Amino acid sequence: MPLRSSSTIIIYSLVLPIVQALSTTSSNIMSTSSVALRSVKQILPAAPRHWVGDGFHVHPVFSNKAFTEELSPFLMFDYAAPQQFKPNKGSPRGVGQHPHRGFETVTIAFKGEVEHADSVGNRDVIKPGDVQWMTAGRGIIHQEFHSNEFSKKGGEFEMCQLWVNLPKKNKMTKPHYQPIVDRKIPVVDLKGASVDGECSEETVGEVRVIAGSFLGTKGPATTFSPVELWDATIQKKGTVVDLPFPDDFNCIIFVRRGEIDVISESGDPKRVGAQGVALMKREGGSIRIQSAQKNTSLLIMGGLPLNEPIAARGPFVMNTWDEINKANKDYMMGKFGK
Repeated sequence: MPLRSSSTIIIYSLVLPIVQALSTTSSNIMSTSSVALRSVKQILPAAPRHWVGDGFHVHPVFSNKAFTEELSPFLMFDYAAPQQFKPNKGSPRGVGQHPHRGFETVTIAFKGEVEHADSVGNRDVIKPGDVQWMTAGRGIIHQEFHSNEFSKKGGEFEMCQLWVNLPKKNKMTKPHYQPIVDRKIPVVDLKGASVDGECSEETVGEVRVIAGSFLGTKGPATTFSPVELWDATIQKKGTVVDLPFPDDFNCIIFVRRGEIDVISESGDPKRVGAQGVALMKREGGSIRIQSAQKNTSLLIMGGLPLNEPIAARGPFVMNTWDEINKANKDYMMGKFGK
């Protein structure tokens, strides 16, 4: 998707969580483990929606934190909340041809279908549960529309797209496309546990592991730097989930549906509503959240900080302004997608 212009050179940092679930009815839970719990650094409420093309009515999830050092290696996040579209007899809604260089786009379809085509010959329909992981690398031109089938029938549409930065050494890699269908994404049960950490056999939710690994189960996405991306669902209201992860990583939790409380070492809960984001502090080795509604759905993402300068403007993300100017010139000269 096209990017709103940025004229700042910045540096980045992010997460690598692993999850263990607890079941409880208390919303003010003191830490009982030897691993310190992290606190919320900032809560980002749901941002107002805007249209990307005529097919994607999105919340810019990261708002003014997009393209800041707190999110590395993630750059941007657009979320199209569930919306009904009437049957369309004309051209499919969406975004026409546009270029990218220097990063990856990750598109997840929850409801409805997205049709993709690009300048290196990839063409695919992203169906519910599917993920498209596209490496723009040295340059690609692509387009994204509601699929022809979805356009004809209409229905409920929900999707998101994340931008993941590439390390400096990989920014000019050959464009690559990973079509990850729903059946290829492993699903791991979340088991309940007592407050003292003893596991039970009760299943309280599940995690689809898109990238990285969760409890030893690896996701199918291939990445250029360590990245974690999980699609998690917690079935019951009041369930507590612990997310231990290396304490030198950042963490981002997006509430796709429902509400959560993020519980700190002192036991104080911080409420995060639907389409809100919890950016976590880096002190501590575990994150504890409690579902405040049944069927709560989260996207949990993270990665190893790249710690490299970023020059971002429009559809290009490089390390210097000279490289941005070169990207513009290469695109105008027809050198993308080769």
